[in-house]
Amino acid sequence: MSTGAAPPVVDARGGRSPAGRVAVAAAQLLAAVVAIFALTTLLPGDAAEVVLGPDATDEQVERLRTELGTGLPAAERLGDWLGGLVTGDLKTSLVTGRPVVDEVADRLGSTVLLAALGLAVMVPLGVAVGTAAGRRPGSVVDRVSTATVSALQAAPQFATGLLLVGLFSLQLGWLPATAGGGSLLSPAVLVLPVVVLVAAQLGWLSRQIRQGVLQTDRAPHVTHLRRLGLPERDVLLRHVLPGGLAPSVQQLARIVEGTLGGVVVVEALFALPGVGAGVVDAVQNRDIPLIQGYALLAALVTITVNLVADVATARLSPVREDEP
Repeated sequence: MSTGAAPPVVDARGGRSPAGRVAVAAAQLLAAVVAIFALTTLLPGDAAEVVLGPDATDEQVERLRTELGTGLPAAERLGDWLGGLVTGDLKTSLVTGRPVVDEVADRLGSTVLLAALGLAVMVPLGVAVGTAAGRRPGSVVDRVSTATVSALQAAPQFATGLLLVGLFSLQLGWLPATAGGGSLLSPAVLVLPVVVLVAAQLGWLSRQIRQGVLQTDRAPHVTHLRRLGLPERDVLLRHVLPGGLAPSVQQLARIVEGTLGGVVVVEALFALPGVGAGVVDAVQNRDIPLIQGYALLAALVTITVNLVADVATARLSPVREDEP
């Protein structure tokens, strides 16, 4: 028998509450931590020998193995690493001897700046392009914008970056080719990296928004509002855009992940001192604690972005679950 209470609000993905989503995210993070430890443990070669080099003595190699704990059982080493994560201790870099937290923090600022600028340009541009194309399907605007963003998306980031450097740096001399010898905060240094990031991900967002706007713009309730004489501006801003953007929230989470992944390529191409360059150096030096630190950062960002996207999607498009 019904009590008259409102049924619980759920989203299309079946999540019942923010607390439930947080619990799932926590479980995902724990699984990621275990996977990171397992994969770095299975890396071929001896980390002590790689770090110390071929001239190291057997005593030096054995001493470093003891410090790394490579001779201990895997379960004991995992427990020690998990205990360190709880207290914020990610061990120290094998190359520099500095805490891993400090090594990652030193490079994080430039990566966050580059990714934030890329998203700040990409999101408004994607919304504008997708909305214009979705409201005029089959028009010149729709065909040109779709073809352009598809071509940019198909081109590898590295190739796009090289073409831009060749044109704007080598031929025209308008922008610096790399950040070497200059300030990362200089706007001129960041122009080309931001353009490469935006070009690679813009197509995903604009096409998703185009589809959402196209469906919402033709919805019966929107058509009825136009018949009632509601100004077109109000129809667009209050009804078409909110309905069209809701399905794009999850896609935006994928785009954030893709942007962070693309930062590795962009930083390598333009010699930017960010996390991407740090990952490359850590892998080359087989700096296991530092590799684990960067991998943990990537997992944490990915899981957090998806958690925020899940909650935002539920807020934008709630669905009431029918009671039996």
